[in-house]
Amino acid sequence: MTKNLGVGIIGCGNISAAYLQLAPMFKGYEIVAVADINMGNANARAAEFGVRAETVEGLLAADDIDLVINLTIPAAHVEVSRAILQAGKHVYSEKPFVLSLAEAQELGDIAKVNDLRIGSAPDTFVGGSHQLARTLIDEGTIGAVTSGAAVVMSSGMEDWHPNPDFFFQEGGGPILDLGPYYICNFVQLLGPVAKVTSFTGAAQTNRTIQNGPRLGETVPVETPTTIHSVLSFESGAIITLLASWDVWASNHPIMELYGTEGTMNLPDPNFFGGTLTVTKRAGEPVEKNWDHPFSIPNFEETRANYRGAGLADMALAISQGRPHRCNNEFATHVVEVMTAILEAGETGTVLKMKTTCDRPEVLGPDAARALLA
Repeated sequence: MTKNLGVGIIGCGNISAAYLQLAPMFKGYEIVAVADINMGNANARAAEFGVRAETVEGLLAADDIDLVINLTIPAAHVEVSRAILQAGKHVYSEKPFVLSLAEAQELGDIAKVNDLRIGSAPDTFVGGSHQLARTLIDEGTIGAVTSGAAVVMSSGMEDWHPNPDFFFQEGGGPILDLGPYYICNFVQLLGPVAKVTSFTGAAQTNRTIQNGPRLGETVPVETPTTIHSVLSFESGAIITLLASWDVWASNHPIMELYGTEGTMNLPDPNFFGGTLTVTKRAGEPVEKNWDHPFSIPNFEETRANYRGAGLADMALAISQGRPHRCNNEFATHVVEVMTAILEAGETGTVLKMKTTCDRPEVLGPDAARALLA
């Protein structure tokens, strides 16, 4: 019988509720404690979900915790993940994993020396629709993928988030905040990126908070909020990625791939499910489906939300001695791609990637069901 890993959470903000709420549906781990630099936040979340509240130091020292989920703000990810690894525990970080290639490599070295695992969100790419897309691509359904495009656009986070400051600070912006969903999906579909270039800018120097107790306050914009980038993959595919928080409306398809035998239109990689269509040569679009548990809507009646699937895969992989899908090499490569996009926007250059990674193993319907309790 596979042992359940004891899991703790550091960081009791909004996203912690999703992990705690969805954890019981998965095998492989059990969340037993939460911690936050603000003990009031930790106590409130612990009471809400019937787990133990700890100080950060107490959680890192706890004997019943094998793995820690890092849900702190992006700027603190490397410091907190470093402390987790140095405490002898595996770490699973929210996206973005870290904010530089050097930070990712440092954590990878610590994990290797201590025989520990690193995992990182997003895990939406293991969703049913995206794994179906991967399977169809591997089967040659649209031939060799030669190019594609993805668009993630909105007017920004200040319209709905009560404390949007960090979105507009260094380490924020649409590439580091939302880019992981898109780039992770492209890498699992097509393989690693070879080169990137981009142009970047920002439409505003300040943003005005539109809700909550800080209504009317302004926050400075310290990072690009519009990025037009081009990614050249080792496979030969060329992908355009447009990311902006300066757009009020857009009718662009969210994600498309163009192959020698047809076109694939993919759903938003920010979510696990959605409609996938394939158009063969001069034919009509055909919707593709399969019996995958991570395609089934379980959130707001229309969306599939299986946050924690990547964590369950990691926990079971540790117990079973096999590789996990949201792994360190994969996350490190995605970090390098994202930060290179931003650097290319500053320098006007084409940057070659120093890292690479294998595509994670497909998570088909049976493998996905094996993660569910």
